[in-house]
Amino acid sequence: MSETVQTRPFAPFEWLLSGRYLRARRKEGFISVIAGFSFLGIMLGVATLIIVMAVMNGFRKELLDKILGLNGHLLVQPLESPLTDWKDVADRINQVPGIRLAAPVVDGQGLASSPFNASGVFIRGIRAEDLNNLTSIAKNIKQGSLEGFDEGQGVAIGRRLADTLSLHAGDTITLISPKGAVTPFGTTPRIKPYKIAAVFEIGMSEYDASFVFMPLTEAQAYFNRANDVSAIEVFTNNPDKIDAFRKSVTEAAGRPIFLVDWRQRNATFFNALQVERNVMFLILTMIVLVAALNIVSGLIMLVKDKGQDIAILRTMGASQGAIMRIFLITGASIGVVGTLVGFFVGMLICLNIESIRQFLSWLTSTELFDPTLYFLSKLPAEIDFGETSAVVIMALTLSFLATLYPSWRAARLDPVEALRYE
Repeated sequence: MSETVQTRPFAPFEWLLSGRYLRARRKEGFISVIAGFSFLGIMLGVATLIIVMAVMNGFRKELLDKILGLNGHLLVQPLESPLTDWKDVADRINQVPGIRLAAPVVDGQGLASSPFNASGVFIRGIRAEDLNNLTSIAKNIKQGSLEGFDEGQGVAIGRRLADTLSLHAGDTITLISPKGAVTPFGTTPRIKPYKIAAVFEIGMSEYDASFVFMPLTEAQAYFNRANDVSAIEVFTNNPDKIDAFRKSVTEAAGRPIFLVDWRQRNATFFNALQVERNVMFLILTMIVLVAALNIVSGLIMLVKDKGQDIAILRTMGASQGAIMRIFLITGASIGVVGTLVGFFVGMLICLNIESIRQFLSWLTSTELFDPTLYFLSKLPAEIDFGETSAVVIMALTLSFLATLYPSWRAARLDPVEALRYE
């Protein structure tokens, strides 16, 4: 047996042999099939992980934007006495650095009806200047206008509510409140018609189907408020750092208040979303793991099939390290190429996911993303490059780890035993 020849790591002949082993001949067709399935498994696993994580991130971002675009990041509620000094309190809170808007509101529930239908609604009284500062509403007016909102008795309603009641801007909507005038015979419901000044669509079906905005002074009269408000909705420049505003808002209020932030108001919803996201990541990681195990089985079969070749290479002077590197390159190539293709496929689908959804809906003649069930009017995808990088690194790491044992087996193969019966 000739002496072992020391060659530099990853020499050209190692790459050449690895490439030949990847292009299996007819008798090695089954090994080629296993390699193909390993490649497809890793590609689909990486692509699916990227797509699902992007869609989950998109859901969270869109829902957060919609919810916080309409509801304050901090809700200031009165303690001990009603908020009759709401104007002064709101002005002081508006002066706090980082506060974008402090909007006094009067909230109540009612029934909206038309000659065609009726629906339960959430009525919010708000000043015109504050409503115009809510970009989620002011920039999404589909019919009518918010001009002169404070001057008349007009209301702004959501697009889905307008569709449900078969109404348009300029039509009359009748609002019914159970808390009306108190008479000797008891409290009678308050029934009052209002002109629809504007129809908005923020893209979240639950809000578009239930919200009615009314001038603040009109809402105070409608709900029998003695010049006070239900609460003050406070909007900040950075909702993720809401704790930093609690102390300054409490001090600025200058009266006993109770603060509730957006995380407390929506804790169950966003916690459920986070749990679902983590579980999906764990389940889909299994796809990549199974594909990596396929690389192990394919390489072990290749090592057994190439026993003679390994023995001849060893007798010609190839080192154990060279043999190990040949099979490392062979297995890792499947993982690296599969991961990169999966990455590009995942990114391509994420960037065009809404167009793909519309095409599939058209092709199958079904609604694949019903806004009434999923709250949003379109399928969102928000690519987080940190998460995407983590998925790619995880897939590459699993692919490299999967090649270690078969490559070690190949390097440990005894050439004498391999050639004994040949």
